[in-house]
Amino acid sequence: MDSDEKIIEEYLDGRRDTLDDLVRKHTNHIYNFIRQYVRDEKRAEDLTQDVFLKVWKNLDKFDPAMNFTSWLFRIARNTVIDFLRKKKSVNFSELKNNDEEGEIEVDFPDNEPLPEELYEEKELQTAVAEILSELPEKYRSVLVLYHQNQLNFREISEVSGDSVNTVKSRYRRALDIVRKNLADNKNAPKTNLYA
Repeated sequence: MDSDEKIIEEYLDGRRDTLDDLVRKHTNHIYNFIRQYVRDEKRAEDLTQDVFLKVWKNLDKFDPAMNFTSWLFRIARNTVIDFLRKKKSVNFSELKNNDEEGEIEVDFPDNEPLPEELYEEKELQTAVAEILSELPEKYRSVLVLYHQNQLNFREISEVSGDSVNTVKSRYRRALDIVRKNLADNKNAPKTNLYA
């Protein structure tokens, strides 16, 4: 698949079908990002569609000097914040993990784990998901963008509108909070998560 910049260039040159490639390439990342905040599959699907509608309407205004992924995540972030503000009854710090499976995936080795290791992995996923769901939005979004969406600090800075140093500081603070909460949680398995 072509780079985002090439796809956008082709789209702006009149090849309107290339927008489908851009949407296909980024839909899962944007959906998963939004799902972290709204905790509702249908609502996340609707908001994901809203994001790509905004992209379509504003693609001619996109600055090619900017990273497209950062621009896209900024639109997604703003769309979610607008939705949550309109809802008013939802506060970022009140979002809870209602999914028994856990929202946050933690990468573990793919070698046949023992049953007790599987149990510990599940407990760790649950503990991390619970801790992340209780983090203030400014910390949670940095961790999600960095670990789940593989954005670097500069790209996260572009998404959030904060300086790179602020993003780094929030990242370190978020990791400290996660580590402390895992250490304080007597039921959570011991791990070197995000070491």
